Amino acid sequence: MIHPAAIVSDDTRFGAGTSVGAYAMIGIDGADESPVEIGDDCTVRSHTVIYRGAKLGDRCAVGHYALIRENCTIGSDVSIGSRTGLAPGVQVGHGVRFHTGCSIAEGSVIEDGAWFGPGVMALNARRPNQPDTKEKLQAVHVEAGAVIGAAVLLLPGVRVGSGALIGAGAVVTRDVAPGATVAGNPARVIT
Repeated sequence: MIHPAAIVSDDTRFGAGTSVGAYAMIGIDGADESPVEIGDDCTVRSHTVIYRGAKLGDRCAVGHYALIRENCTIGSDVSIGSRTGLAPGVQVGHGVRFHTGCSIAEGSVIEDGAWFGPGVMALNARRPNQPDTKEKLQAVHVEAGAVIGAAVLLLPGVRVGSGALIGAGAVVTRDVAPGATVAGNPARVIT
């Protein structure tokens, strides 16, 4: 079901049982990219923008005002909260949860079952706004089952190990070992 006020490219591929809310824009930007693909039983809420080249698996739920840029690949059973933005080329596994207001930088890799609290920011540019910034991006990698607390800042190139827990408000400046719990600014191991 596509709301009549949604703007959807004619070549968008929808799975069975998928719904699109009012004022969503799907497949409009990125003329050189492939059509958007959205799996079965997905919900795309109002005012969401999904660029061409994006692929969403089955049973995804996308909140209001979310942004999914070109060449993002999103697994099944993923929840993307309202006002969350996924930059170009973000790779998201199955069963991932992004709460409201997350910002995930270009090229980030998020593995299965990772969980993001509200307002998490994953960055990729150590020296922004320089002539060579784009060539030196360092994406964040969050391994399976990691839990990232509210308002956490993941600095460029950080890898968060599987099952790790990052406390709310932490600033993660270096890799976090699998299963570790870290908190603070800069984040330090607490257990």
